[in-house]
Amino acid sequence: MDLRSELLKSIWYGFTALDLEKSGKVSKSQLKVLSHNLCTVLSIPHDPVALEEHFRDDDDGPVSSQGYMPYLNKYILDKVVEGSFKKENVDELCWTLTAKKNYQPDKSSNSVVPERDAFRLWCLFNFLSEDKYPLVMVPDEVEYLLKKICMAMSVEFNCVEFEDFFSQDSAQQSGISVWVFLEMVNSGKVTRGIDKSIISMAIEEVYREIVGDVLKEGYLWKKGQLRRNWKERWFTLRPSNLSYYTGEDRKDCQGNIVLDGNCCVEVLPDKDGKRCMFCLKTLSKTYEMSASDTKQRQEWTTAIQTAIRLHVEGKTSLHKDLKLKRREQREQREKRQQAKEEELQRLRALQEERECKLAELELLKEAQKQAQALLEQDEQRRREQHEQLQRTLEVQLREAEKARVSMQAEMALKEEEAEKQRKRIQELEEMQKRLEEALQQEIKARLDEEAFRYAQAGLLAEEEEKMKALMALQEEQEEYILKTEREKQELKQEMECKSQALDEAQRQLEEVRANRHRVDQDVVAAQRKLRQASTNVKHWNVQMNRLMRPIGPGEKRPSLGSSYPAFQIPAQRDPGLRLRKRSDSEDQQRNEESKENVDSRAGSDLEKRHSHTSNGDMDIP
Repeated sequence: MDLRSELLKSIWYGFTALDLEKSGKVSKSQLKVLSHNLCTVLSIPHDPVALEEHFRDDDDGPVSSQGYMPYLNKYILDKVVEGSFKKENVDELCWTLTAKKNYQPDKSSNSVVPERDAFRLWCLFNFLSEDKYPLVMVPDEVEYLLKKICMAMSVEFNCVEFEDFFSQDSAQQSGISVWVFLEMVNSGKVTRGIDKSIISMAIEEVYREIVGDVLKEGYLWKKGQLRRNWKERWFTLRPSNLSYYTGEDRKDCQGNIVLDGNCCVEVLPDKDGKRCMFCLKTLSKTYEMSASDTKQRQEWTTAIQTAIRLHVEGKTSLHKDLKLKRREQREQREKRQQAKEEELQRLRALQEERECKLAELELLKEAQKQAQALLEQDEQRRREQHEQLQRTLEVQLREAEKARVSMQAEMALKEEEAEKQRKRIQELEEMQKRLEEALQQEIKARLDEEAFRYAQAGLLAEEEEKMKALMALQEEQEEYILKTEREKQELKQEMECKSQALDEAQRQLEEVRANRHRVDQDVVAAQRKLRQASTNVKHWNVQMNRLMRPIGPGEKRPSLGSSYPAFQIPAQRDPGLRLRKRSDSEDQQRNEESKENVDSRAGSDLEKRHSHTSNGDMDIP
């Protein structure tokens, strides 16, 4: 921070104090007075004509700060020579202007600092404030300044009240103005219970250290150059020189030692009745000094070495250098905080991406559950169809049983009327109808076989689809396993869910295969029924061929390897007679054993049938 920046901070307060309406504009007459006073305290000649020339177009109106800055830089600040004036006079001028308007403390309060101390705090605030307008001081610098004041008062700094003060208003986290800072000091939060004289001494010490660039002050014994006697002097150490006075008031300066890179400090042994001695060597002279104790000697030697180091490094102020270092540390801390926030944002983005992937997995699980529900619905529908078909078959079996009973009754009636020739014609017609029924049953069996084949083909297609779905699930599982291994191992649970889904699909595939096996058994049963129906057709053909020849009276039936004799069909037939036909192929399968028993008993009943035939009767199987 150069001299121009320091002067601009103080002048900014003076300019804003003249801006009563807070519009950023000041009248020309006020600027004339301000410019004249600035030229006076800066020890430069004042040129009122230049101000009139600069603002000649604005005679009737106010002048803005932007319009005053070119004049301030060209006619005032560019003419300033460092060392030709006291900056403290400039600060007092600007403080006088701004304090009348902005600094109005409660005089009745015991914790209010004196006007002189308030001015020094204002100067300290300007020194430590940021280089941007409006001027504010960040909380770190406020804490640094208050700690310095508390250290000078030999009291402990209360961090809790300091943090409470800044936590009350979030806007103060970016910095506070000088008036808020003075209000905080006057509130007694830092100086509570401390005498005002101690506070003033501490503020003055900190002010001289930071603003006055005083590295160290205090009494030392100095050995004279001519008389070689020892005298106690008040020494003031700055980065460029070491001055010594007769007293603490610093009114009578006895000498000034210029410090440069050729100077050095050495510790001397005790002699001449003096202890804790050290010397400061320059190119021309050697100054011998004695401190009160070893601690003071160490502090003085360290401070002088610091001043020499600053001069070698080309730095004019220790606290300016420290301020820049603290600012760099804050910037680095802010950069680290920003980098941390960016890392947190990146982690949040990764977390959101992970949640999206988990949501996709949940959607896949839901789709899998829906597919499983559809499979269960299909299975339930097939089960219902199977139960309905079974009920239909049971009804047909009951009807066939009723038909069989009715047929047996009718057969009994036909045996009683076997003597009549027209009964034979009716029996032939019945046989013909049964043959047609057997043919129909064969056709139906073939249709059933075709239907079962279609069902088997559907189940095979469904099995193929299930195999494809299973392969797709396997591929999907492998993809998710690879993704999970590349990203994180936290998706292990999802892999297990997929494995369970795969096992469930395999189990469903096994169920489909079992259903196909059952359908294959149904097809085999249908084929068996078809073969049985063909056997029945052949059987009824044999029966009809046997009945084609009529049996004469007293004629015996020849046995041709079958239990039923053949007879010729008479020329006449009664169309009015009809036999009830058997309609179910399942009844023939159940009556197969009874028919075989009838055939086995046919040989034993042959003579009885011949006797019945001679009387005009005939047995009907």
